[in-house]
Amino acid sequence: IEVTTFFLIGIPGLEHAHVWISIPICIMYLVAILGNCTILFVISTEPSLHAPMYYFLSMLAISDLGLSLSSLPTMLRIFVFNATGISPNACFAQEFFIHGFTDMESSVLLIMSFDRFLAIRNPLRYNSILTSARVAKMGLMFLIKSMLLVLPFPFTLKRLEYCRKSLLSHSYCLHQDVMKLACSDNTVNFFYGFFVALCMMSDSMFIAVSYVFILKTVMGIGSHKERLKALNTCVSHICAVLIFYVPIIALASMHRFGRHKSPMAMILIADIFLLVPPLMNPIVYCVKTRQIREKVLGKLGLK
Repeated sequence: IEVTTFFLIGIPGLEHAHVWISIPICIMYLVAILGNCTILFVISTEPSLHAPMYYFLSMLAISDLGLSLSSLPTMLRIFVFNATGISPNACFAQEFFIHGFTDMESSVLLIMSFDRFLAIRNPLRYNSILTSARVAKMGLMFLIKSMLLVLPFPFTLKRLEYCRKSLLSHSYCLHQDVMKLACSDNTVNFFYGFFVALCMMSDSMFIAVSYVFILKTVMGIGSHKERLKALNTCVSHICAVLIFYVPIIALASMHRFGRHKSPMAMILIADIFLLVPPLMNPIVYCVKTRQIREKVLGKLGLK
């Protein structure tokens, strides 16, 4: 018998409290969407922020918005209405957007680390190397790359047969999760999913390498005050990288190696991975970046 509906999961054992749990979840989504829209609005309307660093921050906000809006429909249906069913096609579409925007965020964080290296290593040539046209081309290239990379996911999942299991292990659809429900051969999906995961992990490796070069450059600066000033420009980006990669690495490790994994821990980490980066990135950048903070407060009339 072919499965016609997949079932997502809320928080096992706390189904009776889903309506109460939905309140903080709704607040987090609301703050994430408002925060990222504010950053996009402030950067687009302030000529003084029309610089490479802020264009990259806009790309980060767009990928965060994409992540929030991709997971919002199923999360709200589960926690507000206790409706856990989802059609296979809707599920495949959702995992395409979630993986696509996740990869885009990873790519943007990588290019932001190169941006910080360039700003510290070659401040005088920074604006001539990273022109607005180049930044726009990079953004478009990353968007196309991310979408093309995950484009095979829905098609390879669609050709599989689903006949016995229909219960997924998260509040939204992920490729590796849907793939495990198939009762036909999913080798192609496994290896392609592994390849996409490697691409994302290579981004994190390149970010680490760029920070080795940044530290090397900073250590070559004579003045202690100038060293701190240079490092301070990287703090927001380091926070964004940790907020994004720590839950992903934890979740991937639990999926791959967790024999006695706790379902509750997996669900919480999976929800953190989609809820926390879009929520925290605007807050981190507003707190740590004086120019953004001043302009946001100015727009709100609080300056």
